[in-house]
Amino acid sequence: MKKLQLLSMIVLIALGTNAQDFKKVQTAMLLNKLDDAKIEIDKLSADPKAQIKAETYYYKSRVYAALIKDPVASKKYPTLVAEADAAVQKLLVLDPGFVQIKEKGPDAIFDLYSYGFNNGIHSFNTKNWDSACVYFGIAVTYSDILFKNKLTKDQTMTFDTTSILYAGYSGQNASKPEFAVKYYTRLADAKVATEGYLDVYKFLVITYMNEKNEADFRKYLAVARNVYPKESWDDYEIEYIDRNFTLADKVAYYDKAEAAGTLTEMQYLQFGEIFVNVKHDAKEKVKYDSVQLDGYEKKGVEAYKKGFGKNNQNAIASYNVGVIYYNNFGLLDDKVAANIKQIQTINGTRPSEKDPKKKAAIDAKFKALTDPFFKASADLLKPINDNLDQAIDWLEKTYTIEKAKGSRTSTDKSIGNKTVDFLANMYQYKRDQVRGKDTKAFDAFDAKYKLYDGEHDKF
Repeated sequence: MKKLQLLSMIVLIALGTNAQDFKKVQTAMLLNKLDDAKIEIDKLSADPKAQIKAETYYYKSRVYAALIKDPVASKKYPTLVAEADAAVQKLLVLDPGFVQIKEKGPDAIFDLYSYGFNNGIHSFNTKNWDSACVYFGIAVTYSDILFKNKLTKDQTMTFDTTSILYAGYSGQNASKPEFAVKYYTRLADAKVATEGYLDVYKFLVITYMNEKNEADFRKYLAVARNVYPKESWDDYEIEYIDRNFTLADKVAYYDKAEAAGTLTEMQYLQFGEIFVNVKHDAKEKVKYDSVQLDGYEKKGVEAYKKGFGKNNQNAIASYNVGVIYYNNFGLLDDKVAANIKQIQTINGTRPSEKDPKKKAAIDAKFKALTDPFFKASADLLKPINDNLDQAIDWLEKTYTIEKAKGSRTSTDKSIGNKTVDFLANMYQYKRDQVRGKDTKAFDAFDAKYKLYDGEHDKF
């Protein structure tokens, strides 16, 4: 029994000594003698028995984190931050219930958070983006510990939005998209949408667009639409489709959405641009014949018209339709001009002949050579007039819309000025076609020509 009692006393003495040793650390800290506190905790940390105690790492993290705030000590002990961080991480392993921290206070965690945040702000303001990434990464790590474990006065906060936002900003400015996405997605997943967070969602959407990551692109586009419903997110979806879908995929997507009635005014316009541009894309023109290219253009025109149907004050939609018909009119008219030139060239080679029989033979020969060009021009007459009438109809709609606007953007001014010039050209053409044939029509077309020509450069 005596031996057992002796052993118990030895254990009590050892425990008492350890408690006394921690008191030395505490006393040194109370007296703000942090170097002395470090000496004491370093002695304890060297003992294998102390290395399995949560209390050891609590005091080590607290002393080392406190020293970080002292610029002299930081230079004297360059590994303070790493060692303070390692001590906290070890403490969390040994004390997952946060007994030590809740009993003695989360000072070390607050100090490490402040160290990261304050240095992060300084680095951010001096545009040292890489350093800002490191510091705000530290701030987020320790703010997460504080908020997740309810160690702050505000028990409702779940994370520090400011640190996370600045970590994302720093990654974005440092051209580290993966780093930025790591933090931005936390804000987006929480649907943070107060002032200043719109660009977070735009960055995520654009980044996933560039990476061709359709799943995450659509996920965060849906979140963005939900939290910022007044923003125009359709542009991003169409941009993703335009960049990453094949033409066949684009058509399939459009046809499905069109059938479902889910396309918006702007989506119609954007798809209209996609389909119309196939005809003007050098790479696409190699893949398709003229009939197919015309088909895509017609599909684009119909999309523009349906967009206008959603909003009959959309001057961009009506203008684009009008310009396409105007351009087609011009192309067809150029073909007529080319036919006339061919006829003139052929007739320029006609020999002079006075003999009636020989002259008749020459006339027949040259008629056979020129008739195909006359016929081609005659065949173009209807499509020319069809495109001309459609162009006038849609551009006059545009003119009416723009003319009624009290104030105009630079786009409105450009559209208005081009519209009146195109209309003047077309009415001049129609006037000249009936010159000497129909006085009433001539006067009507001339009046229209003068109206629009008089509006030149007045928008």
